[in-house]
Amino acid sequence: RGVGRIKARNAGSGSCMKHYRRAYLPGGVYFFTVVTRGRAPWLIEPQAVQRLREAFRKGMVQKPFTLDAFVLLPDHLHAIWRLPEGDSDFSNRWRLIKHHVSVGRTDKWGWQPRFWEHLLRDDEDWRRHMDYIHYNPVKHGHASFPGEWPYSSFRRAVTRGWYHADWGEREPADLPEDVGE
Repeated sequence: RGVGRIKARNAGSGSCMKHYRRAYLPGGVYFFTVVTRGRAPWLIEPQAVQRLREAFRKGMVQKPFTLDAFVLLPDHLHAIWRLPEGDSDFSNRWRLIKHHVSVGRTDKWGWQPRFWEHLLRDDEDWRRHMDYIHYNPVKHGHASFPGEWPYSSFRRAVTRGWYHADWGEREPADLPEDVGE
């Protein structure tokens, strides 16, 4: 993976954002939490799921990245992205995805204006956040084990050999605690 130079920039303008900074690492691997406006539980509505799939497909064509893991819950989502070498622009990628999902909608389909990101430091950090993503539906009471939840990359991760199919029947011992929920 290699260690790169981290460039911190202000995440937004205005006095309320003066202490908030993001770490931008070209080619970095990031964990994200994105939340709906007011925690409205619309994300797993069939139309929303379809629009989100389309938004990711379009976004990945416009500004490529690799999606290592993903989970969609009624009011938030988590993802791990790998950015291309020389590219650190995850903010505009999220802006494009969120816009595509919400464009033309006048109802409750809105997003919190920001998102939470964590630059993954090493393989252990990556593994712990992968576990967090895949165990999240169980944590929130939407499934009794990770493979039961339909809006997750868990089955794909099992196919890749990253997990056994029965992983998560018990809560993993070392899940990250502060991940933007």
